Amino acid sequence: MKEMSATEVARNFSAVLDSVENGETIVITRGGHQLAKLVPTPRANGAALAEVLRKWQGQDVFGPEFDETVAWARSLPADQDGDPWHE
Repeated sequence: MKEMSATEVARNFSAVLDSVENGETIVITRGGHQLAKLVPTPRANGAALAEVLRKWQGQDVFGPEFDETVAWARSLPADQDGDPWHE
């Protein structure tokens, strides 16, 4: 983990983003105190989601109440698309 002052980050922002994109975490300091942390975002291609869906395939994980709620929500006219918790 690399530490940089806010001034250093501002002066080298493009290089800082390149470092983060390459997997480095950078702690930003101001006045010697840690202020923020730049971390790489997780990269996903959908494989993990596909695996979860494969595991759940064919299972009734939500029950009949969920199916009824979804059917009811889909039957609403578009002009009633608002706060679902307000009755």
